[in-house]
Amino acid sequence: MTTDVSNVYITPYVTIRLDGAPMGKERVRFSRASGRTFTPERTVAYEGRLALAAQQAMNGRPLLEGPLAVDIVANMPIAESWPKKRRAAALDGTERPTKKPDADNVAKMLDALNLVVWPDDGQVVDLRVQKFYSAAPSLTVRVRQIGPDDEQRVDMHALRLSLGGTAAVLRPDALPVAEGKDVFG
Repeated sequence: MTTDVSNVYITPYVTIRLDGAPMGKERVRFSRASGRTFTPERTVAYEGRLALAAQQAMNGRPLLEGPLAVDIVANMPIAESWPKKRRAAALDGTERPTKKPDADNVAKMLDALNLVVWPDDGQVVDLRVQKFYSAAPSLTVRVRQIGPDDEQRVDMHALRLSLGGTAAVLRPDALPVAEGKDVFG
């Protein structure tokens, strides 16, 4: 069975918005009673809502193929108990959320988009997660395909070359050394 998408306008971006407080993916739990692992119900429910929002955003469009760039904006709720001055700072972006959910756990929610937006989240080669405060909490995910003449890809390739190629960036022995120790030790 194939879906006719001839009348669907295809934009360069797929934007998925899920209203409500963003949440990060919770760790898999272990049940001592059954001896099995399980995903917490809150995570399963949130992933389901995100998958539904993604399905609506795709609007019959075929799954995205090839390398993808994803931008995630998590608009976090502002605590009712905060004074006016702090609330204003949160709304204008002066104060940013540094508490849970962690940005990496928010990004793990992208698993919900497998087989809805793309075949596999391994296609995501460029990922950015930003957290802000907002009077209207939400999670927005913007996905775009990266083509061969993608301006950002070309810029990053030039940066990598200016740093001496991939080896200079990835090899631990190429990192700076201070007094016989590496900078991380």
